[in-house]
Amino acid sequence: MEREKLYLYDTTLRDGQQTQGVQFSTAEKLRIAEALDVLGVDYIEGGWPGANPTDSAFFHEVGTTRATMTAFGMTKRAGRSAENDDVLAAVMNAGTPAVCLVGKSHDFHVTKALGITLDENVKNIHASVAHLVASGREALFDAEHFFDGYKANPDYAVACCKAALEAGARWIVLCDTNGGTLPHEIGQIVAEVIEKGVPGDHLGIHTHNDTEMAVAGSLAAVDAGARQIQGTLNGLGERCGNANLTAIIPTLLLKEPYASRFDTGVSMEALEGLTRVSRMLDDVLNRVPFKQVAYVGASAFAHKAGLHASAILKDPSTYEHVDPGVVGNRRVIPMSNQAGQSNLRRRLVEAGIEVEPGDPALSRILDRVKTRESEGYSYDTAQASFELLAREELGVLPEYFEVKRYRVSVERRKNKYDRMVSLSEAVVVIKIDGEKKLSVSESMDEEGNDRGPVNALSKALAKDLGRFQDIIDDMRLVDFKVRITQGGTEAVTRVIIDSEDSTGRRWATVGVSANIVDASFEALLDAVRWKLVRAGAT
Repeated sequence: MEREKLYLYDTTLRDGQQTQGVQFSTAEKLRIAEALDVLGVDYIEGGWPGANPTDSAFFHEVGTTRATMTAFGMTKRAGRSAENDDVLAAVMNAGTPAVCLVGKSHDFHVTKALGITLDENVKNIHASVAHLVASGREALFDAEHFFDGYKANPDYAVACCKAALEAGARWIVLCDTNGGTLPHEIGQIVAEVIEKGVPGDHLGIHTHNDTEMAVAGSLAAVDAGARQIQGTLNGLGERCGNANLTAIIPTLLLKEPYASRFDTGVSMEALEGLTRVSRMLDDVLNRVPFKQVAYVGASAFAHKAGLHASAILKDPSTYEHVDPGVVGNRRVIPMSNQAGQSNLRRRLVEAGIEVEPGDPALSRILDRVKTRESEGYSYDTAQASFELLAREELGVLPEYFEVKRYRVSVERRKNKYDRMVSLSEAVVVIKIDGEKKLSVSESMDEEGNDRGPVNALSKALAKDLGRFQDIIDDMRLVDFKVRITQGGTEAVTRVIIDSEDSTGRRWATVGVSANIVDASFEALLDAVRWKLVRAGAT
């Protein structure tokens, strides 16, 4: 049976930019658009040209894409023709092959928000879409507040959609703008709209996540006959966000009946890049990725309980609904105070350490992990520190060097721009091959900005490691997370540091202390030691 075409419409660059705290630069929008194009979505909504300089610049600079580049705007205003509406003209001037116009479909919003008659609104929709079509553009109509409008006045809501359809719109997109419509309601209403004369192959769905059901609502619309899904990467969007394409896309490709029924245009090869694209977006936004998100989260395939890990060793399908590799993710067997020997042996094997079942060292390692976690350590994410702990307990961790002392100071001074700034300075003394080495580093960058005491410590520690220097020269600190594990005067600080080298390899280490500098240095020290272990240094 030939599969039906199901179109994917991405609005990360427009609706996603309405997320609180999100503001893309033009360069960032171009980077995201390129990733979306490679992924294989059918439409990329680039923004609202004329609404702000960034969106206008994006449409000016974006090149040819496989996906249909789409500009967003609104239907013409009352009292003027489509040809003489300057807001509509700005959208048209973006020169995109497709244009999506949002218009009212809820009678309450027409009379209260727009202050015009219901008939005037229908005529505005028809005239606006007809103007797009006459200009040779593919026209899409976003029926704003459609589901609320349909519940209040179904005949009028459908009339708005038919006005756009009769004017030549390729797509009529039903929008759950407030995000409160439940999936079964969406499915029922979409089916009724089709029965009332709007064909399913012209219907799209645009849901918001205010009930945590945007993905389910989108799939319900598809089940009822809609053939376009709108969404955003990582579920960005106003309030609680939009339907998350990083969940929708793999569900359509990997789950039945969608996998065998529909062709989305996203290949299985492209799907393997989904996790990378998701994390690239978080990197652009300078946000820590949400670990528990479906398919692409760092914990989506993490098996912490000993019972689970034991079963996973025998057959991954016992606790995984898909192979993590198909979406570019990976399986994680973390170490924690809930871990059993199955987790432990699996993790040791991944680290290249073979330990026979029943070896007394396994119990010693588990006991030490549990003790350390009671003190505030966490090895769930700091896998590199866990590996060092295990090697130390097994007696296979070389003592590369000894830290004799270290010191950090912070002072205020004028920089080259004659501004008073903080300056952190660190001194680290190590003993290596019987020789003491003293290294001093400041944390000020080329622009005269202080990067903080941890940065200074990191630079000092990695400044002179003698015969090991070449091994660590390509290391860099890429993330630094601090958590207070208990409050009051007995507070303990946990620091997690992520490091990376020139190969793209990334590893995490942990340090714990009542003093944040000591906790940071412990994590930094583990990062260097792990790099040396993996390089085979002796």
